[in-house]
Amino acid sequence: MTFEGQPEETSETGKPMVRATPRDVVHIRLGSFALIAIIAIGVLGLVAGLKWLMIAMAVLAVIAIVDIALALHRQSRTPGDTTTEAG
Repeated sequence: MTFEGQPEETSETGKPMVRATPRDVVHIRLGSFALIAIIAIGVLGLVAGLKWLMIAMAVLAVIAIVDIALALHRQSRTPGDTTTEAG
């Protein structure tokens, strides 16, 4: 149900008929924010010469990038017989 009390538009398969779900938007926004922080901490590790910190931040950066890419993939995937607009 939406905030106005109206039922949400769904396809015959039960999937929402909107392109971006709130989960995808949250993954993209928080992932990009985390990626900026991860890069900043990685640069500090580089400047300080802490190899373990750079490696840890590189691993976290890859995880964040994969998460953002998967959210973008889920967001852009639309069934062929449904509309991309809600309502």
